Amino acid sequence: MMDELELLKQDWQKKEGHLPKLSYDQIYKMIWKKSSSMVKWIFYISIIEFVFWAAINIIFSDPESMQELKAMHIYNAMMVLNFVNYAIILYFIFKFYMNYRKISVTDSSRKLMKTILDVKRTVTQYVWFNLIIFTITMIISIYGVLIYGPEGKEITESAIQQGNETTFWFMVIVVSLVFTAVLLVLIWFFYKLLYGILLKRLKENYNELRKLEV
Repeated sequence: MMDELELLKQDWQKKEGHLPKLSYDQIYKMIWKKSSSMVKWIFYISIIEFVFWAAINIIFSDPESMQELKAMHIYNAMMVLNFVNYAIILYFIFKFYMNYRKISVTDSSRKLMKTILDVKRTVTQYVWFNLIIFTITMIISIYGVLIYGPEGKEITESAIQQGNETTFWFMVIVVSLVFTAVLLVLIWFFYKLLYGILLKRLKENYNELRKLEV
């Protein structure tokens, strides 16, 4: 089924006598309304995502888990990382909100095009930030488990005693890289599904605006 905006666009271009004459402003308002709705949903989704992960973090932040982090000497690093993570995510949520406010008062196609690009840039930065934070978290966790974790220390000491230290650390690095890479790809697909559809539609709106400007 043809999109309503495409029908309006064709009507505006053809100017057929038996159809209502639609002006540039009418088509622009349709694109603006759809774009504003998409940016609003990006803002809402970011809040829902923040609340979800914060709740998960609180649930698993029981005294026993905190004691395990302290035993692995990564408690302080994890607390600092969590603080930075939440602070920057709140900053991104604020930027999503400001983008929504900006697009809500946009009164020209050029400003709307610029705001759409700003939204896309902000979402891209947000996804990259989350991937980087996850990678740092994995590195710290693997370090704590291998160096200070009971099982990790036992395996490491056994490899050293058998004279396989170099091979052992090589395998640890390879397995860690593969495991982290697989998880990063899964997270990337998650964000692709979460925000990708909205960004794709915003891009379509951007292309329509460029055509209107010609």
